[in-house]
Amino acid sequence: METIFILVRHGSHDRLGSVLCGRMAGVTLSAQGRAEADSLADRLSSLRLTAVLSSPLERAVETATPIAERQGLSPTIEPALNELDLGAWSGKRFEELHGDPAWDLWNRARSHARPTPGETPGESMAEAQVRIAALLDRLRCAHPGGTLALVSHGDVIKAALAHAMGLPLDFYGRFEISPASRSVLIAGDWGLKVHSINEGAA
Repeated sequence: METIFILVRHGSHDRLGSVLCGRMAGVTLSAQGRAEADSLADRLSSLRLTAVLSSPLERAVETATPIAERQGLSPTIEPALNELDLGAWSGKRFEELHGDPAWDLWNRARSHARPTPGETPGESMAEAQVRIAALLDRLRCAHPGGTLALVSHGDVIKAALAHAMGLPLDFYGRFEISPASRSVLIAGDWGLKVHSINEGAA
């Protein structure tokens, strides 16, 4: 039986586009983000979701909650959906990172580069891909025939889609994952296929 995964990126927050938040605490949805989450929950309410799983970060849980509530469910926190661990880069403004050779390498060689290389390295995108791929396989086995909403973060969703498409991680910038967007994967014993990418909440 096929399992459907609706990969949802969290809604907008006030640091979006200016700060590399990573796993920093206290990043919550803006008014726009809350409206996006409500709109997305309305659109998904016509589906019968088996479960709603969320990254542990606040912005993801706030996005997952209205989706789950429309279904009479509670969101389940799933650590494997967490944002990449960006190490010492978390909380830095993008303008601070501009010109850093390690930052430049990270953005052109996601297949092997690592955030904040050195004494306290972060998590590579390849490592994140391994954890999200393992989660999808585990959930497929646990929920055959189910439809699950997984609320996560842009790079993690890109890693999952690249895995399904066999796309090298260095090409992660060839498609967009917008706030409150949804991308759909279908999984079976035969593997994964991509049904849609970056569908808007509006």
